[in-house]
Amino acid sequence: MERLFTDTFGFSGDVFSFLILPFMIFVARICDVSINTIRIIYMLGGRRFTATLLGFFEAFIWLLVIREIFKHLDNWLCYVAYPAGFAAGIFVGMIIEERIAYGKVIVRIITRKDVTELLHYLNKQQFRFTRVNAEGPDGDETLVFTVLDRDRLDDLINQLKALIPTAFYTIEKVKAAAESGALPEGRGELRIFTWLRGVIKN
Repeated sequence: MERLFTDTFGFSGDVFSFLILPFMIFVARICDVSINTIRIIYMLGGRRFTATLLGFFEAFIWLLVIREIFKHLDNWLCYVAYPAGFAAGIFVGMIIEERIAYGKVIVRIITRKDVTELLHYLNKQQFRFTRVNAEGPDGDETLVFTVLDRDRLDDLINQLKALIPTAFYTIEKVKAAAESGALPEGRGELRIFTWLRGVIKN
C-alpha cells in the first residue's frame, strides 16, 4: 500500500507514514466498529443473512488494519489512530443505529386520564393496541399496550405528550411480532431501503 502512494501518487515516505497511514487506520476503524454495531442489532433481530454479511466485511476491514499496523510497528501515530477510530466508530455506529430505527417496539402507557383521544389516534395510525383497566396505588388506572415500528415511535411519543402529558410510559424492543399478517416483517432480507430512509429522514 505504501508504494501505491509513494510511487503512483508521488507522496514522500514521511507523508505516508505520519499522515496518510494514520488517517486510513482511523477511517477504517470507524467503518469496522460501525459495522459491528449494526451487525449486533441485526443479529439480535434475527437477521441471519444480513448479520453474516456484515460480519464478513467487519472482519475483512479489521484484518487490513492489523496488517498495516504490524508493518509499521515503529509508527506511534498508528497506536493513536487505532483507538481513536474505535471510539469514533462507537459514536458513528450509535448515530447510524438511531437513523436506521430498525425493528419494532412495545410501548406501555399508564394513566388515570381519559384515553379516548389516544385510542382514536392509534386506530387512525393503524397501530395494534390493547387496553386494560387496572388498579394502582392511587386508584383506577388505564393500561394501554401498543406495538409499532421503531421509526414511528417519535410520532407516537409526541402525540402522547400532547394528549396526555402526565402519562407514564415505558418502551421495550421487540425481537419478533406477528399476528395474522397484522405486523408483517420479513426475516433475512437486507433492509437497505429502510437504512437509507433512516439516514435521509433528518
